[in-house]
Amino acid sequence: MIELQDIRKSFGDKEILKGVSAVMESGKVNLIIGSSGSGKTVMMKCMVGLIEVDAGIIKYDGQNFTGMDNHQRKEIRQKIGMLFQGSALFDSMTVEQNVMFPLDMFGTGSYREKKKRVDECLERVNLRDAAKKFPAEISGGMKKRVGIARAIVLNPKYLFCDEPNSGLDPQTSLLIDQLIKELTQEYNITTVINTHDMNTVMESGDNIVYMYKGQKQWEGTNKDIVFSKDQLLNDFIFASEFLREAKEMRQTDFFRSGKWRESLGNGGEEKKGAEKK
Repeated sequence: MIELQDIRKSFGDKEILKGVSAVMESGKVNLIIGSSGSGKTVMMKCMVGLIEVDAGIIKYDGQNFTGMDNHQRKEIRQKIGMLFQGSALFDSMTVEQNVMFPLDMFGTGSYREKKKRVDECLERVNLRDAAKKFPAEISGGMKKRVGIARAIVLNPKYLFCDEPNSGLDPQTSLLIDQLIKELTQEYNITTVINTHDMNTVMESGDNIVYMYKGQKQWEGTNKDIVFSKDQLLNDFIFASEFLREAKEMRQTDFFRSGKWRESLGNGGEEKKGAEKK
């Protein structure tokens, strides 16, 4: 779990983050969404320590990351996996060598042990047959999967993904979303994704933080979005007429199916429980 407590960041006279508080939960896909200039990229960079916050606290499983020195932060960073927007693979290295790079940098053990771990990760992303190929010889979707394999090779507790579906076709994007979600749940990773992709929002958003002009405007799940009354969020998510109609259809299906009664019942039980306390 990663906790953000009233974090603030300015560049010169421009305030980018204006007291943002949020929780990125373990075992869930946590999304940061928002239009360009909303502060979501700066927020992610602050979380991994690429940018220092001006005020506020960032905690990794209760440990104050903002108050750590470089040596202490290195221990946390060894538990972080990063999937970059452009995959950021080394062109002169094979797929296998790219995935092994973090093990050579931070890991210990023999070459045989490292090779075994690399093979396991490539198998997990279904790229075992591409191990000896170079990045120029594989597709964009395969490069993303290599990036994921490299990001998980050190068994990270935290996984950061910057626009993982950028430049991919819709079908490949869904496969990448599914793979990240499976890995998150399988290894109980705290996954944080910075995205503009609405398919990712609606299919993978276990926990979503919507940023607007440097502030957290809304927070909830992909199911909550359909029934949200926040106008700024609705204007951002359901920008097209097609998406607005899709939202109305999902709301209609929800009420026709009678699920609203279950939701009301659950709410009633929770309220009764609270009253007893």
